Formats: sequence, C-alpha cells, structure tokens
Amino acid sequence: MTEPDTCRRATPEDAPAIAAVVNAWIDATPWMPRSEPPQTIEMYITKALPDHEIWVIGDPIDCYLSLDPGTSRIGALYCERTGQGFGKVLMDRVKEGREFLWLHTHVPNLAAQKFYAREGFHPVGGEIVPEPPETVPELRMEWHR
Repeated sequence: MTEPDTCRRATPEDAPAIAAVVNAWIDATPWMPRSEPPQTIEMYITKALPDHEIWVIGDPIDCYLSLDPGTSRIGALYCERTGQGFGKVLMDRVKEGREFLWLHTHVPNLAAQKFYAREGFHPVGGEIVPEPPETVPELRMEWHR
C-alpha cells in the first residue's frame, strides 16, 4: 500500500509508469477523447523530465505532478486512485518556496476543479478554446500565497 507522504522526483526510468497513469485516465474518462497514441504520451513525459519538476508517489506509481519551474505552470496532475491524499501531497510539495502557481484544467472535470479550489486555486478568465489536436475546453486557475 502506498503511503501518501512518499513523494519523490521522477527519473527517466519512471516515464513508462507515468504514461500508464495518464493513458489509463484518458481511457477511463468518457468526455476525454484520445488525441495522441499512448507511446506519444510517454515521449512527451520523457522530453519534459530534464526541464520540469516531475514528482511521483507510489511503487508502482499511483500519482504524478509536472511543474515547469520557469513559468510556474503545473502542466499535469494525474492520480490512478483519487481520494487517497496523493494529489494534496504533491501540490503541497510544489507550493513550497513559491508565491504563485497556475494551471489549466478541463471544463468538464468538475472533480479536479473542486480539488484545485480546496488547494486555493481560483478561476481566472473564461473558457480557453483548445488548440488542436486537443478538443476539450479548459479553464485557467491560479494560486497565490
């Protein structure tokens, strides 16, 4: 059983497991069409590792968060099992030493929006039209210390 406080930085060897979490979420989410094949998701994660802070929980990986430290953008937060406290642990980790974070979340993903609101994120502006190949509108949310 994974403990929610076992957060660590991802390594290149973690890319397949991280991609598996994302791909499982895409396949299980009826409103989320697959715009990229599973191997492309893994390639994106592998390419992001050198420039992003990617944090994971679990062995095997249950949850991950990707942060671009240059822009303060959280690019991804996916958990295989929700309601276990993993997302909060990862969010607390990336908030450390920062005054501002922002992210995009999918408009239909009301559970994620509720989670981000509990974490102090607030919507900024209206819906964002997706850039192809994406098709699901998003919202920008920001957190300020």
